[in-house]
Amino acid sequence: MKKIAIGSDHAGYSLKQALITYLKSMSYEVVDFGTNSEDRADYPDYAHPVAEAIERKEFEFAVLICGSANGISMTANKHQGVRCAICWKPEIATLARAHNDANIISFPARFITLEDAISGLNEFLNTKFEGGRHTGRVDKISC
Repeated sequence: MKKIAIGSDHAGYSLKQALITYLKSMSYEVVDFGTNSEDRADYPDYAHPVAEAIERKEFEFAVLICGSANGISMTANKHQGVRCAICWKPEIATLARAHNDANIISFPARFITLEDAISGLNEFLNTKFEGGRHTGRVDKISC
């Protein structure tokens, strides 16, 4: 069974729950790092554990969600080996994987439809890294 990590703050909670349902219907084992309600929550409290799990290679891919996707992505990208990409259109998710070898997709819950999130997630999970000329660039990302 394929395994994926997911986390959000309060602004992303509703979208996270919908994506969990979708991922489970696609036979993914989903590990939810929280939050567990729409009560105010700080995005770093969920981004750090998800990013640490990617660092430890417990998961190949993860999903993070907050209102704008900015704060949660900035937090995740502090971790070595994490390449978290903000995606609001499926085409951006495709390029994040194909050109940047992103391993976390981040959605702006306040600015994306569920349909675009699902399409983007499918593109993200089904697109392979192209390598080639992109490999050297990706290798320069980590400090």
